[in-house]
Amino acid sequence: MSKINKAACIGGGVIGAGWVARLILNGIDVSIFDPDLEAERKVNAVMTNARAAYRQMTPSLPKEGRITYAKTLAEAVAGADLIQESVPERLDIKHKVLAEIDAHAKPDALIGSSTSGIKPSDMQTSMKRPERLVVAHPFNPVYLLPIVEIVGGTQTTKEYTEKARALYASIGMKPVVIQKEIEAFVGDRLLEAVWREALWLIKDGITTVEELDDIMRYGFGIRWAQMGMFQVYRIAGGEAGMRHFMAQFGPCLKWPWTKLTDVPDFNDELVDLIAGQSDDQSSKWSIRELEAIRDENLVAIMAALSKTNNGKGWGAGELHKDYVKQLAKKAGVSPAAAKAKANKPVKKKG
Repeated sequence: MSKINKAACIGGGVIGAGWVARLILNGIDVSIFDPDLEAERKVNAVMTNARAAYRQMTPSLPKEGRITYAKTLAEAVAGADLIQESVPERLDIKHKVLAEIDAHAKPDALIGSSTSGIKPSDMQTSMKRPERLVVAHPFNPVYLLPIVEIVGGTQTTKEYTEKARALYASIGMKPVVIQKEIEAFVGDRLLEAVWREALWLIKDGITTVEELDDIMRYGFGIRWAQMGMFQVYRIAGGEAGMRHFMAQFGPCLKWPWTKLTDVPDFNDELVDLIAGQSDDQSSKWSIRELEAIRDENLVAIMAALSKTNNGKGWGAGELHKDYVKQLAKKAGVSPAAAKAKANKPVKKKG
C-alpha cells in the first residue's frame, strides 16, 4: 500500500504540527494526541502558515483532510495507516510512547519517529512489533522541505523500510534511506558540525551572528540550495573534476583551520552573547513574521528551480514541479487546467 487514508500524529509541537500540515494539505485525515493544553492553538498557528505557503505554491489544492484532537493516544492511532511520533528527545519518553502506540495500532501500520538523533534500535526495545518502526526524520518546516531521512533499526524489516519510502513519497517528500544506523543520521551531523564551528567564531569575537548569517545566505548557502556539497566541489575542480579538487584542497584538512572536534563552554555568557546579537539582528520581526518570510522564500526558491534544466526542473525544483502536479491530481484538476489556473493573473484588491 502506498496510500495513506488516515494518519495519527503523536505530539503537536513544531515538528508534529508540521507533519499535521503536510498530511492535511494532502487531503489526509489526521488524528492528533498531545496532552499539552496549548496544542490546538500551536497546531492552528502552523496550519495558518502552511495554508498560505501552499496557496503560493499552487491554486489547485485538494480538499483538506479533517483534524481530530483525540483524548487518548489509543483513540488517536486507531485505524491509522501512518503513525508519526514527535515527542521530546528523551529515550524513556520514546520507550513509553512507542510501546503504547505499538499496543494500539493496527497490525500493518507504519510507525515513524521524528527523532533528530536517537538510533531506532535503541527505541525498538520497548515494542512487541519492532519491525515496523523506522526513523522518519524531517526538517523544519515539514510541510515545505521535502527531505525525510529513513533509518531502520536492527529489527526493522525491508518490507517496512520500503513501505516508508512509498508512503512518504506519496505526500510529496524525498525519502532517503540511510544505509547504516548512526546517531543523528546524516543531515543533523552536518548541521551540528557547522553549528559547533559557528559558536566558536562568535565566542572568539571573529564575527557576529548577523555577519555569519550574511556569509551563508549571500554565499555558499545559495549554492547549496540548488546543488549539494560534492556536486558544487566537482565544479570547483574544473575540467579535471573531483579528483583535481581533492588533490588541491585535501591537504588543507590537516591545517588547524577549524575547531570541529572541540565544543565551547555552553555557559550563560555564550548564550547571552548569541541571544543578544540575534535580538539585534531580528527583533524587528515577530517569530510568526519570520516564519512567513521563510516560507515565502522557500516556495519561491523551489518554484524558480522547477523552471530550470530546460523546463524539467533541477534538484528540489524538479520534485516541487512533480508535487504541484500531484496536488492538482488529488484535487481532481487536469494538468492543463492546473497550469492555466496557475498562470491566471491575480486580481489586486482595492
